[in-house]
Amino acid sequence: MSWLRAVRDAARSGMAVERARLEPLVALRAAVGLAVVIAAGLALLGPGAAASSAFGAFMAAIATFQQSWRPRPVLALASGLTLAVSTFVGYLVGASHTGLFLVLLAVWTFAAGMLWAAGPTAGIIASGNVAIMLVTVTLPTSVAQAAGHAAMIAAGGVVQALLIALFPVRRWGAQRDALADALAAEADYARRLRQDPVAPFDPQPLMKARDAATVTVRQARRRPAELHGARGLAERIRPVLASLADPAVGAPAEGPGRDRVRDLLAAAGAVLDAAARAIRHGEAVSLPGPSLAVLKSPDTADLLTGAPLRAARRLAALLDVVLETAEPGSGRTADPAESMLRPTLARLVPAALRAVRAELRPGSPVLRHALRVTAVTCAGLLIGLALPLGHAYWAPMASVMIMRPDFTQTYSRAVARFAGTLVGVGVATAVVQVAQPGMYLSGLLAVVSAGLMYVLMRTGYAVAQAFVSAYVVFLLGMGGVRWDQTVPDRVALTLVGGLLAMIGYALYPAWETPRLRTRLADWIAADGRYAAAVLGQYADPGGARRADVREALLAARDARVAWQEAVDRAAGEPVRHRGLSRAAADHAGEALAALGRSAMLLEAHLPDRGHAPVPGAADLASALRSDTEEGARAVRERRVPRWDGVRAVLADSVWAVWTERVDRTGGAAGAGAAGGGGPAPEVLRGAAEQLLASLDEVSDALRP
Repeated sequence: MSWLRAVRDAARSGMAVERARLEPLVALRAAVGLAVVIAAGLALLGPGAAASSAFGAFMAAIATFQQSWRPRPVLALASGLTLAVSTFVGYLVGASHTGLFLVLLAVWTFAAGMLWAAGPTAGIIASGNVAIMLVTVTLPTSVAQAAGHAAMIAAGGVVQALLIALFPVRRWGAQRDALADALAAEADYARRLRQDPVAPFDPQPLMKARDAATVTVRQARRRPAELHGARGLAERIRPVLASLADPAVGAPAEGPGRDRVRDLLAAAGAVLDAAARAIRHGEAVSLPGPSLAVLKSPDTADLLTGAPLRAARRLAALLDVVLETAEPGSGRTADPAESMLRPTLARLVPAALRAVRAELRPGSPVLRHALRVTAVTCAGLLIGLALPLGHAYWAPMASVMIMRPDFTQTYSRAVARFAGTLVGVGVATAVVQVAQPGMYLSGLLAVVSAGLMYVLMRTGYAVAQAFVSAYVVFLLGMGGVRWDQTVPDRVALTLVGGLLAMIGYALYPAWETPRLRTRLADWIAADGRYAAAVLGQYADPGGARRADVREALLAARDARVAWQEAVDRAAGEPVRHRGLSRAAADHAGEALAALGRSAMLLEAHLPDRGHAPVPGAADLASALRSDTEEGARAVRERRVPRWDGVRAVLADSVWAVWTERVDRTGGAAGAGAAGGGGPAPEVLRGAAEQLLASLDEVSDALRP
């Protein structure tokens, strides 16, 4: 992609306004917290202290809107307290010496950039601390005043946290939405399988639901029961749906059996949708009667036999449990001992430090981002000081809030911030010119602007930035600063900060395109380990750990998501592909998704503990693990991977044994013979064929 097209697409992305689910009550609560802080500051301490506390309350509220599953009061407190520390340290170091403050700014900005290794929420809060520190260190005139300003900033965060605790809005709403989205995604999957028996499934809703289900000890004691078990059931339902629909291991491709499978899939979709609605709104489950009738129809055994019949019965049983779990409990809570626990904020610090330490290596995108944002922020401050405009901090503040670790976000936010600043400043200036607001009216207008930003911030960065700009104009006007002292400076320095951010990324980029092969190799190895772990259950049903399969599955999902995110980022970069074209990437991704799906089909029919080991399964698992590890190495070295070990094992032992069993028993009869918890021969045969075919497709995709 050319630079012109890449910048144009990024600019268009930044200016996009999206339809989003608005949360007006949450925004109102945040605006009320800001209003309380500003009013108290104006009444008791004057406009300077009110501005400081307003910054704390403003940023604390923004922190609570981030995509994090931690309790909102914790995020508000963390934002307010860290911002207070940043402000006080900034004043102590740089109150009388610009050079010392520049050194502190470099250290603080580098640390904020590295905190992206701990996740986007930590990165955004840290970036906000640097941005607001640039402003608030200019307000005090003594150490005592600096301590007072820091205390007011912390108080702003405390007020927001108290309001969240005292006036909760839609308690557990984010967790309910995540779980409901996972069930709804599986309902859609069931309906798509009716028309396409090998339809793909994006595991991201399940991964998001798992993140949402990981709670603190305090949350575990208060979590509604309907949010506790449904996610695990959804995980178990997905492979059953796939195995029921796939002709290779399930019902025949045509005929009465296929018609019954389509009816069962439609009924499963209806049940899962009903459970999703109930969980999302905390209401009783409302289910159409015909769906349950189809799932419990006694003539299913006349139309399906063997593995498809077992899958149909297991699906009906799992859906019964889903309906029971989704029903709101009457005061019941889940057992904290059965929960996936998230570390407290204090215990998270060592984990964050380990994540940061892991990124302190050459070639790390996070390290490159930290170095880049540090250089740009310091350069922005120096340029702002050199220009005869005043308010020199606006250029570095714009840069640090714009810059992200990837190209598209940085460039789209640069364009959106400048456009939003123009609109917001222009409208706010017009209001000031017409209304001539005094101190209290300016404070009210600032609160209204912030409230509108909270409501609309998810619709697009440009929209949010317009209201942020208006908020700043009114907030500074509250302290007696005239509009003509702020507007020209803010517009010019915002443009400078945006241009510096874009130039900084162009000069010191962290392109994703050259790393695509590494991401693909990681996914190949992870999928191979998952398939091998599943086959290990067939090789040793009584001794293999079932947890190994789950751990390998989660690792494979992480690798898949990392690959998809890398492909999406690379698509917007002005970089020619280096050995992996977009077509090859798409083809290889589809083949690896099919490989994971084949392993999932095998997982859906794992043998019982008491079943005898399946001949040849251990050899196939070993060959698969070895070949995929070697194949991943070949992909990194720009070679076409080979799967000779898997092919040889299938030809010499496993394939012959499984084929003989299917031929001898007649397929469906063999499945029945393998009943009682044993693997059906045709399931093993069909999944083995698909595993090898998927691996061959990966090689075809990477062949020059």
